[in-house]
Amino acid sequence: MSTLPLREAARAVILDADQRILLLRYDENGGFWATPGGSLEPGEDYPTAALRELGEELGAKDVLLSGEIAERRREHPVGGRRVQQIEKYFLVRASSDALDASRATQTDNIRASRWWPLDELRSTTETVYPLGLVDVVADVLTKGLPREPALLH
Repeated sequence: MSTLPLREAARAVILDADQRILLLRYDENGGFWATPGGSLEPGEDYPTAALRELGEELGAKDVLLSGEIAERRREHPVGGRRVQQIEKYFLVRASSDALDASRATQTDNIRASRWWPLDELRSTTETVYPLGLVDVVADVLTKGLPREPALLH
């Protein structure tokens, strides 16, 4: 039995002052919404990759990571091949002023972006990844940053 290649990815859960989450829309696999982020480059750690991806995808400047809030491990296809992916999710507090799509350098097939209130995310029939994101964010808003990252599926 062969082992799948490892793909490490850093993702950002961006919250604005109104406690809305910024998600990006992609058309692959029937279409879905997801947090910004992507794979680590050689020699990069997760926080550095998350900040780089925010700059590349959203033109983010001067944003700070508040801490790791979740982790997800799963097998799935990337670029036509199956991988074992480890994703680490970092909380970012930012206003739309800190993001400027005109500065983005790698939009990675992003079709749209939207700020989602938690109640709309809970009730949407659209596909949103990762599963369990709303519950993790709700816990962070009521309890603060977790001591250990939540495990997502």
